[in-house]
Formats: sequence, structure tokens, C-alpha cells
Amino acid sequence: EDEVEETPQEKKLRLAKLYLEQLRRLGEARGRAGRRGRPQRPGPEPRVPPPDPDIIRVLRGHQQPITCLVISPDDKFIFSAAKDCSIIKCNGKRLCVVPRGKKGTEEQQPGHTAHILCMAISSDGKYLATGDRNKLIMIWEAATCKHLYKFTGHRDAVSGLSFQKGTHQLYSASHDRSVKVWNVAENAYIETLFGHQDVITGLDSLSRECCVTSGGRDGTVRIWKIPEESQLVFYGHQGSIDCIQLINEEHMVSGADDGSVALWGLTKKKPLAVVRQAHGTHGSHSLQQPYWISAVAALHNSDLVATGSHSANVKLWKSGEGFRKLEPLFDIPVVGFVNSLKFSAAGDFLVAGLGQEHRLGRWWRIKEAKNSICIIPLKRKAGVADSS
Repeated sequence: EDEVEETPQEKKLRLAKLYLEQLRRLGEARGRAGRRGRPQRPGPEPRVPPPDPDIIRVLRGHQQPITCLVISPDDKFIFSAAKDCSIIKCNGKRLCVVPRGKKGTEEQQPGHTAHILCMAISSDGKYLATGDRNKLIMIWEAATCKHLYKFTGHRDAVSGLSFQKGTHQLYSASHDRSVKVWNVAENAYIETLFGHQDVITGLDSLSRECCVTSGGRDGTVRIWKIPEESQLVFYGHQGSIDCIQLINEEHMVSGADDGSVALWGLTKKKPLAVVRQAHGTHGSHSLQQPYWISAVAALHNSDLVATGSHSANVKLWKSGEGFRKLEPLFDIPVVGFVNSLKFSAAGDFLVAGLGQEHRLGRWWRIKEAKNSICIIPLKRKAGVADSS
């Protein structure tokens, strides 16, 4: 089918649900303030004003939960993939679709036949890489979605992909606990790195010849220095570390299923700042659980961070001076598991990949959620002044 934007009726329903959710949260906040007997202090002054929910664009096209997405370096295209094994390239309208392949015909047909878990695009916008539960990495020509080749070698699901900025060197992470290095332009395997004691859940890199990984239940974040074949090990979360992103060449942010978000400096083994229960808790008093952090994103070389869960919102944060604290800016209401988050290069919009289920499993379902992409416009305050 063509990619469809939500209908006016769907939009009305979504906005009504969001309004009711906001009223509920407001009531809870007032109740808490009343119990304490003093007014709540206002949060920090946001430099990015919260978007009007009415201008959030919702695109639907995947039949199953979105698991990953990337934005092209020029901010013109969004590539998304899902548990339905398909890849969609769009710019608001669907431009290109790579449908699910048929099992047993992998040699003849280029499509994935297992859940796609991760994707990456090279900084020149030439190559797109996708990784799936079937241990495969597929390489595509981003402009045409033409299949170029596939990389095999991982012994379990491929869970993280990232191109080194300014090169065609690709890093891949897997549930087989290894990181592999590839040269995409030459269709070549370079090396394998070992160290994690549990499945690797996420991976990121920037310009340096190194990458960072989150190690699930082994409780570590690692920096891999490729030329030296060495690694640095960081500890700070109590749960499974499920997502990670570099903010700049010296700092990164990670999220875990214990509900915590951590800021790290690459020279310190412990986090510079940790927010526990960053998205709050759910369940009854005796069985309260924190909302898992399922996605993190950072606007590169800025102090803006976004986190996602299944708590009916995406949260935006400001990392304080020296990355020593995370201050909440505002919430953006969305319904469903936030399985992927990406800022545009210019920082003028944020894209969230939503699903009825978590990208890595089927523990529970949010029936009212739509498997969709939300494009959330962000007006920087300077930009607002410039446009007036």
C-alpha cells in the first residue's frame, strides 16, 4: 500500500486521547503537590519550545512495529524498518519499498526474511545497511534502494549498526556478543572484537576510529578503539542496558530497562549523571515497575537529548554544563513503544519509530498504539526569533 498519513478522524481521536492523558497527568501532579503541601518548582526554561501535538505528522505504512529508522544526512529522507521485514524510504510520501523476502529464496530475492533490528546510513548518503535476527547484514544503494550485497559472519541476531563518519567503514554488533568491522565500499570483512559477556543491544560511532556499545545484562557500556584493538569498560546502570548514542566525540547517553538514563564522559568509568526512573513507574503500589528506556537520541554536538519508552511520551532533556546533570525540558505525547529516535542533522525535527510491541520481544502489547513514524517539528528559540 501507499504510505498513509492519518485521517482527520484518526487525528481527532489521537488529539483527544492526548488531551485526556495530559489532564490525567496534571491531576496527578497537582495531587502530589497538594500532598507535599507546597507548590512544585517549575523546571528549567526550555530553549526548545514544546511542539503543538496538532503539528506532529504521523506516517503509516509498516504492518508491524517499527524497530529502527535513520534520516539521510541532508535531512530529506527517512528510512524505516519493522518486524514485518520491510524497508520503506519516504519524504512524507512513500518513495521506495523493499518488501519482505521469502524464506528459502534469500539467494534470489534481496529482502529480509527475519525481523530487521537495526540500520545505518553512511555520512555521504551513499550506502544503507540493515541487520536482522537471521544474522544477516544487507547493504543497499540508498538513492535507489537497490540491493548491493550481504555480509555474513555473525552467529546470532545483528542488533546494532553504525558507519564511521566520513568513511565507508561499518561497525556491527550482535547478540553473539561480538563487534565486527567491515569496509562497505570494498565489500570486505576486516576484523572481529570480543569482550561483552551478554548480548550487545546497541552501537554507535562518530568520526573517530572507535565505536561504543551497550551490553544488555552484562551491565557494561564499552568503547572499542579499533586501531589499538583495545576496549574501555564502563559501569553505571543496574538493569539491562538497551540503547546508546554518542552526543559528541567525548560524551554519550545510554538507557536501560531499570528506567535509568545515564550521561557518560569517555574518560570516566562511572556516569557523570544518572536519572533513575526517567519516565516514571507503572503498576500498583506493591508491584511498581519503572518504564523501560527503549530508545535514546542526541542532537550531535549540542546539549539536547531525547528518550523514549512506552510511557505515552517522548521526553526531551538538556544536559547541563559539563554534562553533569540531565534537566527535563518537556514531554511530547505519543502512544506505543518508542523503538527508535533520531534528530535531524539540523536539529529542526525529531523522528520517533513507534510500535505496539518492543523492538526486541513480544512481552506485552499496547493495542491502542499504531505502528507508525511520528515526525515532531522542533523550533529552536533562535530560529523562532529569526522567522518572525
